[in-house]
Amino acid sequence: MVKRQLPQPAELFELMKFKKPEIDGRKRRLQSALTIADLRTIAKRRTPKAAFDYTDGAAEGELSLARARQAFEDIEFHPGILTPAPDLDTSVEILGGPSALPFGIAPTGFTRLMQTEGEIAGASAAGTAGIPFTLSTLGTTSIEDVKAANPHGRNWFQLYVMRDREISYGLARRAAAAGFDTLMFTVDTPVAGARLRDKRNGFSIPPQLTLGTIVNAIPRPWWWYDFLTTPKLEFASLSTTGGTVGELLDAAMDPTIGYDDLAVIRDLWPGKIVIKGVQNVEDSVRLVDLGVDGIILSNHGGRQLDRAPIPFHLLPQVVREVGKDATVMIDTGIMNGADIVASIALGAKFTLIGRAYLYGLMAGGRQGVDRTIEILRTEIERTMRLLGVSSLAELEPRHVTQLTRLVPVGSGAASVPLEASAT
Repeated sequence: MVKRQLPQPAELFELMKFKKPEIDGRKRRLQSALTIADLRTIAKRRTPKAAFDYTDGAAEGELSLARARQAFEDIEFHPGILTPAPDLDTSVEILGGPSALPFGIAPTGFTRLMQTEGEIAGASAAGTAGIPFTLSTLGTTSIEDVKAANPHGRNWFQLYVMRDREISYGLARRAAAAGFDTLMFTVDTPVAGARLRDKRNGFSIPPQLTLGTIVNAIPRPWWWYDFLTTPKLEFASLSTTGGTVGELLDAAMDPTIGYDDLAVIRDLWPGKIVIKGVQNVEDSVRLVDLGVDGIILSNHGGRQLDRAPIPFHLLPQVVREVGKDATVMIDTGIMNGADIVASIALGAKFTLIGRAYLYGLMAGGRQGVDRTIEILRTEIERTMRLLGVSSLAELEPRHVTQLTRLVPVGSGAASVPLEASAT
C-alpha cells in the first residue's frame, strides 16, 4: 500500500513555476511558433487574403508545390550510433564565400506587399545570421537600399532577361557596382504561370479597394495601417521604366531568351553566375560543361509549369551526371531543417528558402524572419546530432532513402524511377 499524506505547502510551491508573461505581442506570437507551419498559420491570420495567397499559392492545380513538399516527407533517415556530435559545424563555402548555414534567402517579388519591412527585413536578418540574401528583379526595395541594409553580408541578385535587354543589363551593372557577389539568372519564366488564386482574388499592385478587400481588411487593420503609412509599393529596381504592373510583368518575361543571352550576361557580370530553374539532367550537364559557377534545380516554387519535375527527386541523378564537385543547389518545397539536411546528404551544395522566409516576414517583420532562420537552424542542428554527424561534409547519400510514391511509366519518361533504397 502507498502511504498517503496531506499535500505539504512547501512541496507544492516547488512544483509551481510561473512563466513571466511577455507583454510584447509580436514577441509572444513568434515565441509560440515552433515550426515554419506555425509561422504560416500566424501569417495567414495577420495578412489580407490576396497578399497571403500570392505568397502561399502556386500555378494551376498547385500539384508541383504539393509534390515537392511531399517528396521531402517521403524520406527515411539512417542515423549512425555511438557517434557523438557535441560540436557541430553548419557552415559551408558556397560560390566563393562563406555561409554560416546551408541555406540562403531566395528571390521573391512584391515582398513589401506581404509586410512593409520587405527586403530590408530579409537582407538585414540574413546579414546577422551570416547567410546570403537574394534580391529579385521584381523586388520592392532598390539594389542600393538592400546593400545598405546588409552592408557587410553576402548579397545576390536575381535577373530576368527582358524584352528590352538594356534594362536587364543596367540592373546587372547596378548590382555589380553595389558589390553583389553572385548573379542568379532565372530561365524558367518565358511567360508567367497561371496563378489562379491571384486571378480569383483580383490581385494587383497597389491593392485595389473593393467590397471584398474591405471586408477582408476589417480584422487586419494593422496591415492596412502599415501599407498606408509607408512609401508607395512599386518595383524599386524598375521604377524608371514606367508603365503599369501588367506591362512591367510582360516586359520581365521573354520567351525568346536563349544561350546567346547567357553568353552576354556572363561577359558583363564580374562575379559568380548561377542558373536558376534547371529541370532536367541534360540541361544540367550542358550548363556545367559551359562553365557556369552553379545551377539551381527549381520549378519556381511550383509557380510556373504545374506538374513540373520535383527538384528533390532530380537531385541525386543530376549530381551523379555532373559530378560531385559541381555546384548544384536546390529550392522548392523546403519547410523544415531536415529537408535541408536531406538535400545536402544527396549532393546539394546549398539550398534556398522562399515561402518559409515570407511566412516569417508576414508573421512578424524582421523579427519574424529571424524566427524563421532560428527554427531552421535548430532543426538542422537537431537532425545532424540525431544522425551522428558533426559537419555537413560528413553527410552522405547513405544517410537518406527517398521512398517511392510517384513512379514514371514507360521508356519515354523524363526522369528515372526512384527506388526505395538509398540513392
